Amino acid sequence: MKSLYPEISPFHTFFLETGSDHRVYVEQSGNPAGIPAIFLHGGPCSGTKPDHRRFFDPQRYHIILMDQRGCGLSEPFGELAGNTTQDLLVDMERIRARLEIRQWLLFGGSWGGALALLYAQHYPENVLAMILRGVFLARRGDLEWFLGEYGVNRVYPELWQELQENLPELPGGSMLERFCEAVFSSDQELAKSAARLWQAWSGQVALGADYQESLEAVSEKTLRQVKMELHYAVHDYFIAENQILANCPKLRGIPTIVIHGRNDLTCPIEAGWRLCKALPQARFQVLPHAGHIARGEEMIDALVSAADEMAMVLA
Repeated sequence: MKSLYPEISPFHTFFLETGSDHRVYVEQSGNPAGIPAIFLHGGPCSGTKPDHRRFFDPQRYHIILMDQRGCGLSEPFGELAGNTTQDLLVDMERIRARLEIRQWLLFGGSWGGALALLYAQHYPENVLAMILRGVFLARRGDLEWFLGEYGVNRVYPELWQELQENLPELPGGSMLERFCEAVFSSDQELAKSAARLWQAWSGQVALGADYQESLEAVSEKTLRQVKMELHYAVHDYFIAENQILANCPKLRGIPTIVIHGRNDLTCPIEAGWRLCKALPQARFQVLPHAGHIARGEEMIDALVSAADEMAMVLA
C-alpha cells in the first residue's frame, strides 16, 4: 500500500487580494515546473493542512493549496459577507491566472470535490484532470439525508434525540433551520451550545466508531466555522438544485477518478455512483472499508495512487 509522501514545506506563499475585505491564503510546494494541481479542502469551513501537500509526488507535481474565503489562514477568518460559491470559483480563476498556469488538475473531497466539479463546469478548458473523493453533489436530498427525518438519524437515533431536545423549538422548521436559529442567535451561550451539538453530530456521522467528542469549551473560532458551514447549507450552496449532475456533459472530455468509501455516511455512495453514470469517462473506485474522511491506509493508498497514475497519464 502507498502512504503519504514525506513532509515538505512551501517554496512560496501569498495572499490573493480579491477586491473585497477577503484575502485568500495560497501556497505552492513541490516542483514549480511540474504538473499543476490545486487541492480543494472540504467543509466549507475547514482550511488546508500541511499533510494535504503529501498526496502528491513533489518531484512531479506543482502543488497549490488555497484556504477558501474565511477559512484557515485566509482573512478575515469566518467572514460570511462576500462568501459564496461563485466568489470561490472566481478566486480559483484569479489564482490560476496569477500563477500563469494554463491548465491544472483539481483534487478535492466532499465539499472540495463539489467545488472542483463546479469550477470545471465553468472553466472546462482550464482543467487537465480531476481526482474526487467522497462525492458531495449539494442536492437538497443530500441535506435531507444528513439532517432530515429519514436519513442518517436512523443510524444514530440517540444523538438525533439529543438534537431534538436541545435545539430551540421552531414550529414547522427543519433541523437545519433550528440549527441556524440557535447558532446565529445573539445569545452566545445558546450559540456555542448549538455549535457543540453540530460538531458532535458532524463528527459522529463522519468518523463513526473513531469519533471522540472534545470536552473543551466551544471556541469563538469553532463557532465561526459552524456558522460558515450553515451559511452555505441554508443557501443551498449557492447553486441550483441538481446543478452539478445537470452540467456533467461539459466534463466528458476530462480524465476523472472518483474514489468513495463504502462506509461513508456523510456522503452516501449513491452520489459517487450517480456522478460516474453522468461521466462515462470517469473511473469509479469503491473502497470497501473506508468512510468519509481522507485518512486510513485504504483511503490514503487510493488517493496517492490516483495522483501517481494521473502524473503518468499527464506527463
